[in-house]
Amino acid sequence: MPIENIIDPHLHLFDLSRGDYFWLAPHNPPFWQDKAKIHRSFTESDLTPAPLKLAGFVHIEAGFDNDCPWREIAYLEQSCRLPFKSVAFIDIALEEKLFDQQLKRLLTYPSVAGCRYILDQDPAGLLRRPRVQSNITRLAEAGLSFDLQMPLSDSKAVSAFAGILEQTPALKVIINHAGWPPYHSQPVATDEDNAWQAGLERLSCFPSVAVKCSGWEMARRQYKMSWAKSVISRCLSAFGHQRVMLASNFPLCLFSGSYAGLWQDYLTLALSEKQLNAVLYDNAANWYGLK
Repeated sequence: MPIENIIDPHLHLFDLSRGDYFWLAPHNPPFWQDKAKIHRSFTESDLTPAPLKLAGFVHIEAGFDNDCPWREIAYLEQSCRLPFKSVAFIDIALEEKLFDQQLKRLLTYPSVAGCRYILDQDPAGLLRRPRVQSNITRLAEAGLSFDLQMPLSDSKAVSAFAGILEQTPALKVIINHAGWPPYHSQPVATDEDNAWQAGLERLSCFPSVAVKCSGWEMARRQYKMSWAKSVISRCLSAFGHQRVMLASNFPLCLFSGSYAGLWQDYLTLALSEKQLNAVLYDNAANWYGLK
């Protein structure tokens, strides 16, 4: 049977009339020349992977209100009709009492499956802080996963996070955007590429870690699908077919093409029907608890 249903485990919906979205404003970073293309509201009706059917999705925090992250979850649960889970923002460097207050508030929303904090400024230094390690442990104790967004080519950061996993084996982690693999238009093994591969393989040793492959447009707007397929293949080799998910990063994927086109590209991967079902549907449902 051909693949019909998919779950998109990494996308963002915007409501500019209700949320902050500091990063989307033209006068704020990141200063992308094409940022205006996504500076508008996006709803479920924009998620059209035809002829495939979107059976559900995982919404990743998009900066709706980082001071009160539950406001984004409330907006989603009021607005969305498709089955979905949400990954909320939480500042992992917060003082313990405030962190626990925010975590308790987030847990009152049934769609919340996990949290994300983007590690783009000194991730190794941040992850070595006892308060951060304690807060991440609290996520595991609360039954939530952690969406890890940092470059796996940063060996110090990978080592620091591996240390947290060794101390907290119950922590469920999903690596975002394949850990930011370096882009290259031709097969090549650079120092950065080798470092990314080493980071990927080190974290794959932990059975509680999975990886989402998406965000290709963030490496290069006009990326070659052959590069994306190579990254996916390497993720599959490291993690196996039960711990890899394919995702869109909508609406940022629109920088490079259409939403439907990306899913059609995924269907051309040299995988069996069972493997495709795993990476396009089953794994997202299992890892995020999406019924």
